[in-house]
Amino acid sequence: MELTFECDGAALPLKIDQVVVAGWTGRDIAAVQHHIDELAAVGVPGPSTVPLYYRVSEGLLTQGDRIQVLGAGTSGEVEPLLICTDGRTYFGLASDHTDRDLETHSVAASKQACAKPVAAMLWDMAEIEGHLEEITLRCWIVEDGAEVLYQEGTLAGIRPLAELCAGAGFGDGMAMLCGTFGAKGGVRPAGAYRMEAVDPRTGRSMTLSYAVEVLPIVA
Repeated sequence: MELTFECDGAALPLKIDQVVVAGWTGRDIAAVQHHIDELAAVGVPGPSTVPLYYRVSEGLLTQGDRIQVLGAGTSGEVEPLLICTDGRTYFGLASDHTDRDLETHSVAASKQACAKPVAAMLWDMAEIEGHLEEITLRCWIVEDGAEVLYQEGTLAGIRPLAELCAGAGFGDGMAMLCGTFGAKGGVRPAGAYRMEAVDPRTGRSMTLSYAVEVLPIVA
């Protein structure tokens, strides 16, 4: 598939033929294991290795402002997005929207079940790699009619992106969602999401917003 982004004020069309969702990427190994144990207690199978790289369909990436999901048991997460083309890496913003009900049966299937919204902007990785871990990601959700802060952290809380790239065999034509932070108040569904990545060195920011339409489950 091909998506067109804005980078340094110019349109940048990119062909993407592989999409990987990196999971269990927290840098605090004890915290990651604690989360694995918590999920195991509610029936979510643990990863075979940490981190783990889930391959999903390229067609799941979307720049639309609305996604449709089956049932009310899904939720999004703010994540750094990397895309490689012609040997150059770009940094973006994405949401790993996941079917939490399906997750108790198969994490891989839950990743495949939902569209993955991505921001329309990218930054050249070469411009930020010297201070990459200072970049802050935030996510707000609409809950009971009000917007509340759902996630917040810097990339220092995620394994180094270069390490994740090496583990995924990152290369031309690949897009990778690189993991996230814990949710304030726990993971839960929401009707709308607003996300941002902020570079404190330059003051630049990129944003991603989308609404969720829940489709009924019928039998």
